Amino acid sequence: MNIKTVGVVGCGLMGSGIAEVCAKSGYDVVVMEVNEALLNKGLERIKASLTKAVERNKLSAEARDAAWARIRGTTDLAQFDSCDFAVEAVIENLDAKKKIFARLDEVTPPHAILSSNTSSLSIIDMAAMTARPAQVLGMHFFNPVPVMPLLEMVRTFVTSEETYAAARAFGQSLGKQVIVAKDTPGFIVNALLVPYLLDAVRMLEEGIAAKEDIDTGIHLGLNHPMGPLTLLDFVGIDTTLYIADAMFAETKNARYAAPVLMRRMVTAGYYGRKTGKGFYEYR
Repeated sequence: MNIKTVGVVGCGLMGSGIAEVCAKSGYDVVVMEVNEALLNKGLERIKASLTKAVERNKLSAEARDAAWARIRGTTDLAQFDSCDFAVEAVIENLDAKKKIFARLDEVTPPHAILSSNTSSLSIIDMAAMTARPAQVLGMHFFNPVPVMPLLEMVRTFVTSEETYAAARAFGQSLGKQVIVAKDTPGFIVNALLVPYLLDAVRMLEEGIAAKEDIDTGIHLGLNHPMGPLTLLDFVGIDTTLYIADAMFAETKNARYAAPVLMRRMVTAGYYGRKTGKGFYEYR
């Protein structure tokens, strides 16, 4: 399959990063947001990221200008009528994603591959909203997309070999290291990461150790870039709670049952870095 134009639904942190990487890799990109304000904010984020790459000698000014010229913003999903590959990158809400997939199926060409950037939700539930479930799969990028080298590809039991091969080649063309998982809750990364994060919160909740000591123990003892509680603040305590709840709802596995402390923090608005306070305070 010859992929020339990529559509990205959502121009937030993930969507803007995906759009940027695709444009830098030579693809024409159509990126969509629900209104002009959010679209402009996302496009400015892309422009700033490209400029920063030039300042750090990671990209030439000519390559920056060429990438920027390949990106077109829209608030109308009907503009995806020329897309060969679409990536949905909206909030982790299955109902919202299912509605988008139903609409993508209507507006994209019959040959187009449809994918989701979800980090944990069921791909087959989204595929079932389309008349082309064999052309649907997960393409889970990692934040920040222009920097992180990993792409977690998720196959459902109905994803065709042709779709799989084309999507894998597409991911590799973006300079990503592709790993492949079955369509199970959390896939590879979050199936291992979420229980680890929840266990760290339980350890704090039970008074086994102070938050600083938990983080320092993992940072220095296991050589992780940051400890689990610092990582939760970075990812978003609310986001992690939503993912854990979705995984628990599907599996009923106690490994994914969120601690009471975590739920209370989210209720109080302690989401982490994005709200200025989580396990730590950020000014």
